[in-house]
Amino acid sequence: MVDNDRPPLGGGSSASAPGMTLKVLPEQLAIAHLGPKEAVPRWADQGGFSCITRTQESLTIVCAQVFVPSGVPSDLGWRCIEVQGPLDLSLTGILASLVTPLGEAGIPVFVMSSFETDFILVKQARLAEARRALERAGHSILDG
Repeated sequence: MVDNDRPPLGGGSSASAPGMTLKVLPEQLAIAHLGPKEAVPRWADQGGFSCITRTQESLTIVCAQVFVPSGVPSDLGWRCIEVQGPLDLSLTGILASLVTPLGEAGIPVFVMSSFETDFILVKQARLAEARRALERAGHSILDG
């Protein structure tokens, strides 16, 4: 159980994910790529949403695109669709229930997770199409 004011969705069940409630976050995001040994820059955690991932190959930063300095290798124009949580970590099929309809619609995604929930990034230009595909798959979408 997540230590939070709200109980986690799913009640500890291992059942597949039902139709999820999703929220589109308001800011446009960038996915920035830095070298694996570089320090996390100050701009990386500004704005309402950020995710910092370091691997042996790279330092990847997802944040509001307005904060990414010019000259930093990045892919701009992403929007974040957040699964409303918290989610029980024993739930299965959540990401599959989201990425499958998007994949069938030919919409590329960038996926991230936190302890509480999952996040799907889609390009701003494909957001309306992504909403339709997710709603057809039984999900509800709120604006942020």
